Amino acid sequence: MTLQSTGSPLPEIAALGPWFHNLHLPDGTQTAPDHPLGDFPAFKWAQLGPRLPADLTGWRALDIGCNAGFYSFELAKRGAEVVGMDADEHYLRQARWAARHLGLSGAIDFRCKDVYALGRSDESFDLVLFMGVLYHLRHPLLALDIVAERVGQLLALQTLTAPAEATLEPPRDLPFSQRHRLREAGWPSMAFVAHRFAGDPTNWWVPTAGCVEGMARSAGLELVERAGDEIWLYRPRGVAISVVAELDAALGR
Repeated sequence: MTLQSTGSPLPEIAALGPWFHNLHLPDGTQTAPDHPLGDFPAFKWAQLGPRLPADLTGWRALDIGCNAGFYSFELAKRGAEVVGMDADEHYLRQARWAARHLGLSGAIDFRCKDVYALGRSDESFDLVLFMGVLYHLRHPLLALDIVAERVGQLLALQTLTAPAEATLEPPRDLPFSQRHRLREAGWPSMAFVAHRFAGDPTNWWVPTAGCVEGMARSAGLELVERAGDEIWLYRPRGVAISVVAELDAALGR
């Protein structure tokens, strides 16, 4: 049931700010109407949403880096049992507050955890959303390996990417004598952010699209489709034993 309020939610929105998700509340109020990216992340969901099942009843869904909960709310509206994870309690306070206003408090389990915590869990999820997180991580491939283990049916992956004029399919084996090819246009690559990117010290890496796709393949994920700008939809296909062994070692398992 939607939380009833005797007045405008604007004072509470201001007190809980700043907001990165522009949520549309039942009374028409928005949490970040002047967002520099526009109606974010609604325009991302407009690309991804139609490519996910319209009825998620019976599905367990995980929203990694859920922020104020936009994607979690959309999945819950489709009937999914949702876990929303974020390492920042500030955003989780916003999400829990918004869930009450949207009448979705009982549908979502919000947890203050980071993606690496999944490596110490045996939980699995039919659908995982890993949106806008990868480039904030110091260890992105480790995180992607961990996430891939938790996916039962579908993974939606979105990340900032670096522009690339072409996408090159690397050879199965690159001889040492041809290492100059690593600098060819379109070779999968990832730029390290030595200081800050867009004013944010947590932006560590900016991969090309080819690099994202190569990392996903190495993590045992099979591409279903490009779901939108910088958005990929994957299904699990299994990973090499050597990768599992290295992941076990990294996680102390």
